[in-house]
Amino acid sequence: MAVHGMLKRLWTSGLLLLLLAGCADPLIRADRLADGTLQRTTVRTDAFVLTAYRRLGAPGRPLRVYIEGDGLAWISRNQPSPDPTPLNPLGLRLAVADAGPNVLYLARPCQFTPMADNPRCTVEMWTGKRFAPEVVDSLDQAIDQFVLRAHSRGVELIGYSGGGALAVLLAARRHDVLSIRTVAGNLDQAEVNRLHAVSPMPDSLNAIDVAARVANIPQRHFSGGDDSTVPPQIAARFAAAAGGHCISLQVVADMSHGGDWAALWPQLLALTPQCARSKTPDTM
Repeated sequence: MAVHGMLKRLWTSGLLLLLLAGCADPLIRADRLADGTLQRTTVRTDAFVLTAYRRLGAPGRPLRVYIEGDGLAWISRNQPSPDPTPLNPLGLRLAVADAGPNVLYLARPCQFTPMADNPRCTVEMWTGKRFAPEVVDSLDQAIDQFVLRAHSRGVELIGYSGGGALAVLLAARRHDVLSIRTVAGNLDQAEVNRLHAVSPMPDSLNAIDVAARVANIPQRHFSGGDDSTVPPQIAARFAAAAGGHCISLQVVADMSHGGDWAALWPQLLALTPQCARSKTPDTM
C-alpha cells in the first residue's frame, strides 16, 4: 500500500509538471487563439481582476457575453490544481467563432490573470466556491463595465460547462438579459456531483434553484449526446424546474463534453432562443 501510494503521488506530480509545462504561458496561447479578432484586456471588480477578450464594434447593439468553463480545477479526482486556467478554453473558442459585432469573453476568477493580482484566489475559489456569490458578483460587475463601454441595449449570455451555471445565475439577478444559451451547461451542480459521487458544494449557488426566476427569458441549452460529464438529463431537469414556454433543449449527437463545439457554433448560434409552446428536445 505504501509503494502504491508513493507511485500515485509521483504520477500525480509528474502529471502536474506536464500540465504546467504545457500551459507555461497560457495568455500567449489564448492570444493566438483570439488571432486578432478579439482584443485582450483586464477588468477590475471588487473581489477579482478578470481577464477578458472583447470586440465592441456596434454601439447600442446587444452585447453577447461568453463565460468560460471551470478550466483546470482538478488534476485528479482528489487533488485540486494550483491554477484553474483552462488548457483548452472552449468558451474562448466559442467567442472567436462568433462573427457578431459586440462580443465579450470573460474568463472565470483566477483564470489567466496572475495570482499576484488576485489575492483572493485560493484553491476554494475554483473548487467548492466556483459558483459562490462573490464569483457571480465579480462577473456581474465586469459585464456592467462593458455594457457601459459598448452602450449596449441588453446582453445575451452564453456559458460553457460551469459557465452555463453562471450565465443562469447572472440572468436571475440582471434586468437586461435578452437571452441565455448554454453549451454542456452544468445547470444542476448538486445532481452532477451526485452522479459523479463527489463532495457537495454548500458554498456554491446552484442554477436549478433559480430556474423559475429565469423561466420567461428566451433560452436554448445545448447538450452533447456523448457527454458523460454533464449528460443531457441535467438540462432536462433544469427545464422541468423552470417550466414555462421559453426554454428549448437541443442534443447534439456524438458530441462529448470537451468536443469541438466551436466547429458547430456558427450553426448553433443561428438558432435564436425564443419563447414557444413546445419544449420537445431536438436532435442533430
